[in-house]
Amino acid sequence: MTDHDVAQDPDERRLSTREAADRLGVKPETVYAYVSRGQLTSRREPGGRGSTFDAREVDALARRGGRREPSGAGSELAVRTGITLIDRDHCYFRGVDTSELAAHHSYEEVAEWLWTGEMRRGIRFTAPHDALTAARRAVDALPAHTGPMDRLQVAVIAAAAADPLRFDLSERAVLDTARTLIPTLVAALPRRAAGRSLAQARAEEARAEEAGAGRAGDERAASGRAAGGLGEAEQAAPGQGAAGQGAPGQAAAELGTGGRGAAEPGAAEKPAPELGAEDGPLAPRLWSRLTSEPADPPSLRVLDAALVLLIDHDLAASTLAVRVAASARAHPYAIVSAGFGALDGALHGAASGLAHRMLLEVLDRGSAAAVVADHLRAGRRVPGLGHPLYPGEDPRARALFALLEDVPRARPALQAARDVITTTARHKEWHANVDLALAVLTVAAGMPAEAGETIFAVARTAGWIAHALEEYDEPPLRMRPSGQYSGPRPPQPLP
Repeated sequence: MTDHDVAQDPDERRLSTREAADRLGVKPETVYAYVSRGQLTSRREPGGRGSTFDAREVDALARRGGRREPSGAGSELAVRTGITLIDRDHCYFRGVDTSELAAHHSYEEVAEWLWTGEMRRGIRFTAPHDALTAARRAVDALPAHTGPMDRLQVAVIAAAAADPLRFDLSERAVLDTARTLIPTLVAALPRRAAGRSLAQARAEEARAEEAGAGRAGDERAASGRAAGGLGEAEQAAPGQGAAGQGAPGQAAAELGTGGRGAAEPGAAEKPAPELGAEDGPLAPRLWSRLTSEPADPPSLRVLDAALVLLIDHDLAASTLAVRVAASARAHPYAIVSAGFGALDGALHGAASGLAHRMLLEVLDRGSAAAVVADHLRAGRRVPGLGHPLYPGEDPRARALFALLEDVPRARPALQAARDVITTTARHKEWHANVDLALAVLTVAAGMPAEAGETIFAVARTAGWIAHALEEYDEPPLRMRPSGQYSGPRPPQPLP
């Protein structure tokens, strides 16, 4: 938008370019970029030497999340968000301590609350047939050596292709997609079992799903008889269609009683779902994809708590990638793909795998001293220690270590982690971060080194959806920083 030469209203407060830049925390050049993109209007005063800006309009842009650009090295991009606050060695989701949320609620409950503001006890997320079939076929076509992150990236693309309504960015449609995408990603991963091929694992999954569908049909029939002959549509929960009638991408969230919180008053008791059942809680489903070891309740509590604690962590690299994609109005599957792409970097999602391998080495050598010394001698940071956002111990690690105390199989790995912390503290006061706690779980449960990254990716998907919902309410394409050209000045000869 261009400047306009008009007389100034004496009741209207105007800001100079420098004042507007200071209020927004950006460079003067960025203020003019806002004008060119239509986010601000400017005006030349009669006899003035520069443009002026409406103070109210500048303040409104700042409230919408105008960029903060401290000058000099280490400049940061800041985005206003109401999702996560990290403050004095504590992490909060919407003002609630994440450790308390993990202690009292399941992953699905916290995800639903983060998206909608409503805590629905016992909520379950289930995968729609079409999306799951497409995702599994795509995953099964990959080479046998393919890692879980590659499988997840392929699964989300296949699920998107199976959903023709994916471009609907209304809040309800995005929530429906979120509730079905997460279980689809988990169910697309093959179950792990010693001595079984992928084909055998898929055959067992199909038999389990057929049995589950039969049980669900019996329960619906019994429910219909008890309801005095009400039709399916009349018995459906508000905002939900009859069972099995949802369009592709619609929610398949169901209410059960398997969360850590108490069930809704009056809810009928149901038998505990079998481990990994596709209509049960998400943590057992994910467990069966990470290890062939049997799960005990304390171990599942740790996994579920890890999923909660890893939902979001402010604007990490993957979350920023998600918000940029959402700013361009990418659909939910695409924003999750953007997050996976950033998470696949060696400096983001792979950290827990390094800690996992280190703990295995400590257990193999019987001492942390030699292992820590090897890292320090090579100039490498000791995995699983230190976090730039926490001067002290990572609160997520603290919560998981407390839960791991109740897991008998975790004692050797837990002691190895403590040895690493104690040994390193003789040289530098580095505190444990969540990657070390996650590594204790993955080592103790016989999971592969990449399991921690898989847990991270599944958990963080809920946070990415929350950030996308927030970004969809902002002006589109606002995540468009201006480049600072450093190449040769034109004109240059034709090469």
